[in-house]
Amino acid sequence: MKKILLTLFSFLIGFTLHVYSQTSFLFDENMAVFYPAGFDSVQTLPSPAVERDLLPISDIPVDWGIIPVYGTDSGKVTVTINCEEGTDFYATGEVTGHLRRNNTEITLWNTDNYGYRNYGGTRLYQSHPWILGVKPDGTCFGIIADHTWRQKIKLSDAIKITSDGPSFRVIVIKRNNPKEIMKALGNLIGTINLPPLWAIGHQQSRYSYYPDSKVKEIAEQFRQREIPCDVIWMDIDYMDGVRPFTFNKTYFPDPVGLNSYLNSIKFKSIYIIDAGTKQEPGYSVYDRGIAGNHFVKTDSGSIYYGEVWPGLCAFPDYTRPETRAWWKGLQRNFMQCGADGIWNDMNEPAVFGDTIGTMPDNNRHAGGGGLPAGSHLRYHNVYGMLMSMSTYEALLEANPDKRPFVLTRAGFLGGQRYAATWTGDNVSSWEHLKMSIPMSINLGLSGQPFNGPDIGGYVGNATPELFGHWIALGAFYPFSRNHNGEPSEQEPWAFGPEIEKVSQTAIGRRYRLLPYFYTLFREASQTGIPIMRPLFFADPADLSLRDEEQAFMLGDDLIILPRWANDAKLPAGNWKKIKLEDTEDNYQVTVILRPGAVIPMGKLIQSTADYNTEFITLLVNPNEDGTATGTLYDDEGNGFGYRSGDYAMHRFDASKEGDRLKIEITLTEGTRRVNRHYRIGYVTDDEVIYTDYSSDTTQYMDMVNEITGSRRDRTDFTDFLMNAGQKICQMQK
Repeated sequence: MKKILLTLFSFLIGFTLHVYSQTSFLFDENMAVFYPAGFDSVQTLPSPAVERDLLPISDIPVDWGIIPVYGTDSGKVTVTINCEEGTDFYATGEVTGHLRRNNTEITLWNTDNYGYRNYGGTRLYQSHPWILGVKPDGTCFGIIADHTWRQKIKLSDAIKITSDGPSFRVIVIKRNNPKEIMKALGNLIGTINLPPLWAIGHQQSRYSYYPDSKVKEIAEQFRQREIPCDVIWMDIDYMDGVRPFTFNKTYFPDPVGLNSYLNSIKFKSIYIIDAGTKQEPGYSVYDRGIAGNHFVKTDSGSIYYGEVWPGLCAFPDYTRPETRAWWKGLQRNFMQCGADGIWNDMNEPAVFGDTIGTMPDNNRHAGGGGLPAGSHLRYHNVYGMLMSMSTYEALLEANPDKRPFVLTRAGFLGGQRYAATWTGDNVSSWEHLKMSIPMSINLGLSGQPFNGPDIGGYVGNATPELFGHWIALGAFYPFSRNHNGEPSEQEPWAFGPEIEKVSQTAIGRRYRLLPYFYTLFREASQTGIPIMRPLFFADPADLSLRDEEQAFMLGDDLIILPRWANDAKLPAGNWKKIKLEDTEDNYQVTVILRPGAVIPMGKLIQSTADYNTEFITLLVNPNEDGTATGTLYDDEGNGFGYRSGDYAMHRFDASKEGDRLKIEITLTEGTRRVNRHYRIGYVTDDEVIYTDYSSDTTQYMDMVNEITGSRRDRTDFTDFLMNAGQKICQMQK
């Protein structure tokens, strides 16, 4: 387990800094923190984002260059940071607009923004006070405005941060390239926990699937039509009067039986839980919340009520450790129905019928356990994060032998430690389809790699053509979920046979590439490097890649290029298109393999319940010198055995020996024993040339593979020979 978010020790460290003159220091190599004069730590610490204690190791070097300058503007605290001319800005969390954030201004204030229609899309559901700067030479810096109060970030010739709260500390990181910056950020704010494998599969949702017979029908249709899928989602209509932790006895009379049936056909189930607790004496959750003093108060000390889906609601005060413990108990009991995951929604928190869309700024949170009491203006942006933290811990306690999966709408920098996220109520439009790429990339660049939009769009009705292109792209989002609102239907077969086939092909591609996806998720959990990456990660010094937002990298080795992309700028080098199907349609994205890469691919399956790495294809695109490398991570797919070594990381090293391609397979980490057959897919300009799978099962012998090969009569590959730890394919020139 990673260190719990808000510790008393961190608070005490902050308290020792309570009031003092302006100071700054390095706390790690090329990582600095700046405190303003008269800094009052109680007003902003402990940090919900930063997991480490920032202790001095040396003074700031005289040539450091990136210096925050504190000031005021119309009575508000400001920080201004001058930057080198030509610097490009990225990240700032969940934002609409272009990938490159230059000449933009956003407000960090978690906001329920249906269709992104309000505030010009500059205020959405999450807040990430983090800026990534990439200089013309490709070197990078990162800025954390380390506080939770409402603030604005303006990016122009300089960075200007304006806070509605007190003065705050600023953290500055310097690194040589973007990947190193992301590693440094992950070291500070933590990384995702490795999710269960099933959460990486494709997922189907709607507002709303009911009754339970409809849920079963949807799942059965996926299996009958042979469209891979792993998860069915339950929106608010499963509840009794939209009361959290209840079931509608007419629509869902037997939730245990429903979830058991879904599991029997290799589906998982996820249920939505909102924060708003209906004001209704006799409703046990409300009664216990009142008895335990668990709800947010107004400035005058009475319980605050606001309207949400159930009507007037009270809102749990997650700043109280007692309230978090109460909430965890509710979640643990709920999980006895057999649910596999939880979806936290409306947790900005959203409030209807008010121009501000949330509770008043002057509402009071009681705090405790190291968190000071404070106003909603201070705690609004972390309300959803504290909720998802409680949910994550509850799921872990309910099923300690399973990896929790939580999806949250509202979040804050560091929230990736507890939950995946999606980009909220997007629109079924070409604009939002295209904008999903820079939105998801910038979330990844803000420390949240497990993200994606609602495929097909949530608001409005997708046309068959739009949905076809969106599902073709959406199969490659880190979080891949088809979700839409009432009344339209958006299942893959809802648009007719052509789009059903397009969907089957696209989602099938994701499942065939699961070995590669899972390896990337493991990397993200270890390092913080995002799964979905901007193209400039391939060459940070190539200025022509800095604003390319039609295509993206999936890991280091693949480029995903949508069919609708126009004059996309791709990295230099002999990148090669991978032909994954015998026939083509007009929707599938182009998948392009890096020169010098080896990526693992599995067989087509319908559910991750059938996932294994017994048969692995290694797609190879050698460099000009004939070399290529790649990796494959493998574990049990759930549970925590990997933490004690029950996993296997293999490295593949390709090289040419005359007219032969040799691939050496090495176990580099872990103790997991696997039986595996390999084949080679040699990527050419026009096709992928495959060998047969090795005829005998791979077994470990002295930490290397000894594989007995097979012989195949083909002009392209004649000999398929094996030595200890080596596979050799001879190609006829």
